Amino acid sequence: MIKLDNIGLTFTRDGEQTEVLRGLTLAIPAGHLVAVLGPSGVGKSTLLRVIAGLLEPNTGGVTLDITPDRNKLSVAMVFQDARLLPWRKVWSNAAFGLEHGQLSSAERRAKAEAALALVGLAGFSERYPHELSGGQRQRVALARALAVEPEILLMDEPFAALDAITREGLQDELARIHAATRKTIVFVTHSIDEAVHIANEVVVLAGRPAHLTAKVTIDAPQPRRRGGAETADLVARLRAELLEPAA
Repeated sequence: MIKLDNIGLTFTRDGEQTEVLRGLTLAIPAGHLVAVLGPSGVGKSTLLRVIAGLLEPNTGGVTLDITPDRNKLSVAMVFQDARLLPWRKVWSNAAFGLEHGQLSSAERRAKAEAALALVGLAGFSERYPHELSGGQRQRVALARALAVEPEILLMDEPFAALDAITREGLQDELARIHAATRKTIVFVTHSIDEAVHIANEVVVLAGRPAHLTAKVTIDAPQPRRRGGAETADLVARLRAELLEPAA
């Protein structure tokens, strides 16, 4: 579904060049949830924007195996901030991405309501963002992305700003949604536990410039038990990769 071939990216500012990404090669199969793990500032979000087509790499290329549809977005993105429009009700926020197509108002509403139900917000359609908790606002942001029925869903540390209990609840919810939809998801995080809990595969991004230092497949079935023996070794291995990337 997603193929990165020798991606390199350098930013130029005030005449000075900063190499951010170097030699990234990665293939992500359709239907997989892949977590991109690395410390803050390493270039994880930059990589996500390269996949989305928001940034053009200096070297290499990105290939997405997608089918264009004027009533759908092939790629949707969820950010750390929910970025909801405060004057719009919940259902209208969830339907926002559908307004570029040729769907009727009733069809957009129906798709938005279905997406809200999928993320556990059935019955919240008529509320406004200020009437929701932080976790609920992130659920609306996820529903907005799912409503356009993307083939690829990109998630940029969407739960990082939430409290631990809410964050763990949304991790479980994402794992459930992925099992139900089998969408291809790339999930950026700096949390080892989060990556191991939700993903089929974890890739580690480290160094300056950033490059892939490890790729770990996680075969443990979902739902996974936090701190379970089946994932404990993987957590330890990934922690070693982050602390000693050169090794």
